[in-house]
Amino acid sequence: MISLFGRKQEEPEPETPKAGFFDRMKQAVSRTRETLSSRIEGLVALTRTVDESAFEDLEAALLTSDLGVQTTTRILDALRDRARRQAIEGGEELRDLLKQELRAILEAPMAQNPPAAKPAEGPAVTFLVGVNGTGKTTSAGKLAAWYRGRNRTVLLCAADTFRAAAIEQLEVWASRSGVEMIKTRQGGDPAAVLYDAASSAKAHKIQELIVDTAGRLHTKTGLMDELEKMRRTAAKLVPGAPHEVLLVMDATTGQNGLQQARLFTQAAGVTGIILTKLDGTAKGGIAVAIAQELNLPVRFAGVGEKMTDLLEFSPEEFVDSLLE
Repeated sequence: MISLFGRKQEEPEPETPKAGFFDRMKQAVSRTRETLSSRIEGLVALTRTVDESAFEDLEAALLTSDLGVQTTTRILDALRDRARRQAIEGGEELRDLLKQELRAILEAPMAQNPPAAKPAEGPAVTFLVGVNGTGKTTSAGKLAAWYRGRNRTVLLCAADTFRAAAIEQLEVWASRSGVEMIKTRQGGDPAAVLYDAASSAKAHKIQELIVDTAGRLHTKTGLMDELEKMRRTAAKLVPGAPHEVLLVMDATTGQNGLQQARLFTQAAGVTGIILTKLDGTAKGGIAVAIAQELNLPVRFAGVGEKMTDLLEFSPEEFVDSLLE
């Protein structure tokens, strides 16, 4: 185990003045908005009476934005039911009702799965899980910077010991965000480095311990068993740990990432999602599909490459940024 406590830290990167969440999210989902909002605007402009033809146009718009069949069907069933009970007066009202449905889908899992309470003693332990290439290690560094910006002390644990590049990348992020890190050699025991990190976090009264785990495919049973071993190790040292298990998903994979995510939630006890690369896709509707089909809250959204480009997710402002 190599402890980086006491090393000379680089100063954190200076932050540029932050735009508001809405403005940043609006910029991030611009490609999705071009697909969805432009078609909705057409509906709003042309629809005086909402009929089956309008619903068919709306269905095409939602599917194009990668909400998926299940989520789209739920939304349209609710809107059709509303239309049967009380006529929907034109496109503007249809858009307002659509926004209500989208917010309700996104908010439901957040209400059912609120962020874990911080432990009275010892660090709050967060595991980041997911396959390689989703932005997991980068998200660990950005999450550290996010907590540090809220005056929380943070320790990073490099438990992805299978890839030397992952350890090196996390060390760069630790330095950039001005936090400490515990690592071991490539090929070392991830549970052992986690034990050392949790012990160090307790000894130094660190508030947040963020654990970058190896990229695991659901077919790799041994790796899933290793993750369970890490869970047991964390729980021995810190009651209730891990307090959060965040699955890092790449928004650009859209519906293709959902089945993989389902298997992770079953095997890894996932409590929430970090949705990365939201700025690089027209498939931003996947955030709604995740909430509907996985019943998991999106906790954070990655909207760029900078250290501060990790936003705490807001259903209301996400929906407003799509359908302003």
